[in-house]
Amino acid sequence: MKQISIETEYIKLDQFLKLAGVVQTGGQAKILISEGIIIVNKEIVMQRGKKIRKNDIIEIKDYGSFVVI
Repeated sequence: MKQISIETEYIKLDQFLKLAGVVQTGGQAKILISEGIIIVNKEIVMQRGKKIRKNDIIEIKDYGSFVVI
């Protein structure tokens, strides 16, 4: 599980995907999210603006798992 550090209270899911290096642009993030392959804390997430906070676990099919620290 890869650790991703944030300095703020939260980060939006599309921004998180860029920070983690999963995608390079917001457009790519939108497509990936719309595919329904992103799971945050055991729930499928389809909202680009989903707030990701410290200790959240993000699982992405074919990309692996991440924990926010």
